[in-house]
Amino acid sequence: MNLPNILTLSRIVMIPVFVAVFYLPVDWRFSVSAAIFALAGATDWLDGYLARRLNQATPFGAFLDPVADKLMVAVALTVLVEEHHSAILTLPAVIIIGREIVISALREWMAEMGSRASVAVSYIGKIKTTAQMVAIIMLLAFPPGISWALVGTVLLYIAAALTLWSMVLYLRAAWPDLFPAKAKQGANTQSTD
Repeated sequence: MNLPNILTLSRIVMIPVFVAVFYLPVDWRFSVSAAIFALAGATDWLDGYLARRLNQATPFGAFLDPVADKLMVAVALTVLVEEHHSAILTLPAVIIIGREIVISALREWMAEMGSRASVAVSYIGKIKTTAQMVAIIMLLAFPPGISWALVGTVLLYIAAALTLWSMVLYLRAAWPDLFPAKAKQGANTQSTD
């Protein structure tokens, strides 16, 4: 158990604290829950940085880091959908959570096939994560009806669009392994042209 892994575990511990604060019957619940989520996002960056910098990457950390990220994002989106009672916010939340399920399943399957490298994290995924984190922090910090919440909603739609784009990139990279007969057939067609 090293410092990067402790930071990753702290994100999971923050989830019930985040939910409890979000549902407190006080005015400051929005800003404090946003701060907790922002702190979780900061630990996500910090644990990866420290693991690389201190050469402390572990199999446990590699497993737990994406799990902690996905749990925190899914929980935050769920409480936001409930708070806003809006199909406008529900749509990008469903896209983001659904994509995470698809890509997690794809990565697991590709790892079993020995092709994990072909679905490594892409640059688009990093941009998507940044837009998603900023959007969620803004939506948490400002209650429904505040103009900044609208800006957060727009950012969440941008994150959802990038989410779909990155999913397409992952699926294209995995396509030959998912459909080997079609990939082979396509290669044969090209070789005869």
